[in-house]
Amino acid sequence: MDANEILGVAANAGDEEIRAAYLSKVKEFPPDRAPAEFEKIRDAYETMRDPRRRARAMFSAGESCAPLVSLIEGRGVPRIFAGPQPWREVLKNK
Repeated sequence: MDANEILGVAANAGDEEIRAAYLSKVKEFPPDRAPAEFEKIRDAYETMRDPRRRARAMFSAGESCAPLVSLIEGRGVPRIFAGPQPWREVLKNK
């Protein structure tokens, strides 16, 4: 099962949506009552929050990576990366 399906969010979900879904699922399946479910939810959350793990999961699932590219480029959804992005300058200068 994919991480976004476990959390119940879209593949191009933003950070706030992912966090809200995670907290909702943790309330539904707390670690002391459902440890196996909690492990799945925690792993899904960590996968969705980390851009590299998210991309790897999307590639292995055979999904289109267009939602991830839109996240990275900041089109229509909150950006994943904050701070300086020297790689953008290198691409602009070519």
